[in-house]
Amino acid sequence: IPLQVVTVPTAPYPDQRPGTSGLRKRVFVFQSRRNYLHNFIQSIFSSIDLRDRQGSTVVVGGDGRFFNQTAIEVIVQMAAANGVGRLIIGHHGIMSTPAISCVIRKYKAIGGIILTASHNPGGPDGDFGIKFNTVNGGPAKEAVTNKIFQISRTIEEFAICPGLRVDLTTLGKQMFDLENKFKPFTVEIVDSVESYANLLRNIFDFAALKELLSGENHIKIRLDAMHGVVGPYVRRILCEELGCPANSAINCIPMEDFGGQHPDPNLTYAADLVDSMRDGQHDFGAAFDGDGDRNMILGKHGFFVTPSDSVAVIADNIFCIPYFQHTGVRGFARSMPTSAALDRVAKATKIELYETPTGWKFFGNLMDAGRLSLCGEESFGTGGDHIREKDGLWAVLAWLSILASRRQSVEDILKDHWLKYGRNYFTRYDYENVDIDAACEMMEDLEFMISDKSFVKQRFAVEDKIYQVEKADNFEYTDPVDSTISRNQGLRIIFSDGSRIIYRLSGTGSDGATVRIYIDSYEREHIFEDTQVILAPLATIALKISQLHHRTGRSGPSVIT
Repeated sequence: IPLQVVTVPTAPYPDQRPGTSGLRKRVFVFQSRRNYLHNFIQSIFSSIDLRDRQGSTVVVGGDGRFFNQTAIEVIVQMAAANGVGRLIIGHHGIMSTPAISCVIRKYKAIGGIILTASHNPGGPDGDFGIKFNTVNGGPAKEAVTNKIFQISRTIEEFAICPGLRVDLTTLGKQMFDLENKFKPFTVEIVDSVESYANLLRNIFDFAALKELLSGENHIKIRLDAMHGVVGPYVRRILCEELGCPANSAINCIPMEDFGGQHPDPNLTYAADLVDSMRDGQHDFGAAFDGDGDRNMILGKHGFFVTPSDSVAVIADNIFCIPYFQHTGVRGFARSMPTSAALDRVAKATKIELYETPTGWKFFGNLMDAGRLSLCGEESFGTGGDHIREKDGLWAVLAWLSILASRRQSVEDILKDHWLKYGRNYFTRYDYENVDIDAACEMMEDLEFMISDKSFVKQRFAVEDKIYQVEKADNFEYTDPVDSTISRNQGLRIIFSDGSRIIYRLSGTGSDGATVRIYIDSYEREHIFEDTQVILAPLATIALKISQLHHRTGRSGPSVIT
């Protein structure tokens, strides 16, 4: 008997605006508000023209966090009712964000629904998120997310096939007959790793990597999946295929609450990995976030590579990766808050450098236009033009390719890089869960202050250092591909020596506001000093100008990276 499609009346919610990384809320919001999930999923489907939607393919997967399976059941039932012809879903509903981008592109799907709140905590008391990626495999552009939001504000009904049940545990195709549909609705459960692993095999020299990791003079590595989605990918690709000992990979079983941890690969939340690297047993370490798009790189004794330095080093050694030997290098890009370390490599190699707002969709637009090969964000995101998402495992294999080629330690590679280019000392202070009204008021007053003409040329003295303001603005970006303008992307204070202080409100949290202060200072001579010592004068100025502690009632940042 064909399954019934029903239309259910509903009422809109005013708070379903997708941010840079989709819609993120506490789990209880999705659980307690009637049809909250259904409304947003219908808004996604309704944003796609019916002619494009009918018979189309959509990819679905998530990072395995709590509420993942519940949401997939609803998405399957609503996709069927909204004319989608085929869903491709990761085994057990789990698939990393980079792998979903890969699968969207491979199967020429019209898009993908990614169930993740990335590096935010999981579990019943944690966060849940829904992100829509479009046909290029990348995050939806602002025009699309705005359309989804507008639909969510006026939605009156949604379509669903409530009797449809899918088995996520069995690989293969499942077919369902629906009333009023000529063709069966197909759900295909696929191996979450294989398509993505095959893509990586065509990018890197797996024979050289296998020799590095399991050959006669192999290095010892330690990879922490932080109980996120990357665990199965690390085990299959690094351990089974490239020969790393099984104990090289830790916390590799995806958990609904990430083992009670915060799946964010930085020095604060991946402290266990840092501690385990200190005794010098391991030559290389890396951690990943919940959905697998972020990475942290460590050398022996826990030597930390900032994300800004990481992308610059990959750029300077890019032809250690066979993929780029074949494609050439079309351009480099970094997000505006990321340090200017990459700029120096671009200048030396005469390769175009793009400075974009935060958000991978800006990189994706440049890649689609054939202008960009490698990019990075200071928030532990690095990637190439093989997909349209940042890619944690790709970044690790890029670093291992450099180690295999140069046969130096991580620390020696970094020090050689600083000797060649100078060093951009960089840090970020995160003030999480700040009262949103206080944060917005502080940013408005700060913008008013730095916009005054008298602010330029002002001098700030801290101890024996004097900094003079050369430029101050609210960063604005005109996309060189389609000329769209993105305003209000962060307040910048740039000093005459090239040092920068940047303030941004982040949209990736689910509670309150996150105020981020970024500090970047270039040194040509003093390149082996402590980062926090070098940047202390600029940090003092940043807090003095913003009066952040006074304005927010916070005595210090939640996280320093």
